[in-house]
Amino acid sequence: QVQLAESGGGLVQTGGSLRLSCAASQHTFSSYAIGWFRQAPGKEREFVAAISWGGGSVYYVYYADVVKGRFTIAGDNARNTVYLQMNSLKPDDTAVYYCAAAPRRNTDYVPPRDGYGYWGQGTQATVSS
Repeated sequence: QVQLAESGGGLVQTGGSLRLSCAASQHTFSSYAIGWFRQAPGKEREFVAAISWGGGSVYYVYYADVVKGRFTIAGDNARNTVYLQMNSLKPDDTAVYYCAAAPRRNTDYVPPRDGYGYWGQGTQATVSS
């Protein structure tokens, strides 16, 4: 059973930064890729970033166009944690952010949203104008 827990959300001003954390149960990353998604009020949950790695190889790091160049996803095996560093934040980035796990394929295939079977509870990030 995979367990995920997000943290690090909060309130920042436009242009500020937040670092979100996704703490996973042990050995999750050996079998699962991790994605970050977000959902703003009244909107669909949308993809933000994803990462897959293992055995010394990074299979992919992938970003939605709207966050490319501003957000960075990274994994830490020793801490069983995936981070989402968010810089140059805008009010449109305001949302609940979720991390999710999908079975890892040792390829550069990035699964769609319904390919993720495990989800955390979410953490709120609010960017004021």
